[in-house]
Amino acid sequence: MKNFIFGIHSVIEAIKANKAIDKVMIRENLKGETISELTNLLKDNNTPIQYVPLEKLNRTTSSNHQGVIAIISPVEYFNLEDIVISTFESGKTPIFIILDNLTDVRNFGAIARTAECAGIDAIIIPSKNSVSITPDSIKTSSGALARIPVCRENNLTDTLILLQQMGIKVIAATEKASKVIYEEDMNTPIAIVLGSEDKGVSGQLLRKADVLVKIPIYGNTDSLNVSVAAGIIIYEVQRQRNF
Repeated sequence: MKNFIFGIHSVIEAIKANKAIDKVMIRENLKGETISELTNLLKDNNTPIQYVPLEKLNRTTSSNHQGVIAIISPVEYFNLEDIVISTFESGKTPIFIILDNLTDVRNFGAIARTAECAGIDAIIIPSKNSVSITPDSIKTSSGALARIPVCRENNLTDTLILLQQMGIKVIAATEKASKVIYEEDMNTPIAIVLGSEDKGVSGQLLRKADVLVKIPIYGNTDSLNVSVAAGIIIYEVQRQRNF
């Protein structure tokens, strides 16, 4: 591993300098005033914290890490409100993709590649229990993750509420829906919520969404791969808007 910073004070200074940090590993049961300062800063910046055994830190670096190692993201995350405002100001009708606890890096990369090809304005992911931007995810996206804005949010329920307040319709994709995607008007500002492959979109986000839609299934298989579903929905949006 090459892209990391170690040491409590070094990590604190990196956060204050607005370095793009993917996550911070902290030794289990590590306590003290500086650790409290660090964890407060991480929470304020929506940066994931992973509490790990000492052995894992020692395997990462033989240097004096002081129980703290920060993994640096290869690209910067974007501020969601700034992206929404700039998209509206550019005269575009926004399209955002929200990934609810997606964990498969290959699906993340495939979705990002499709989203970037289709001109999606940003991808939104949660800060915990989710994929993130790593060299592997950039590679699987064929570099698309280095070209499309990605916003990392602490609470997706709050994110949906914020988007709705800013005039964006939230559409959740779920097999539980009665409406198929082709029946929904996609010509307004929208955010499309896609769930993890094993659990789908969480119940809380389904309840907060403005509209639930599904992709019709004609065979005997229960569902589509999430990256395939994303491609179908994204290009249905563009079909409605451009053809």
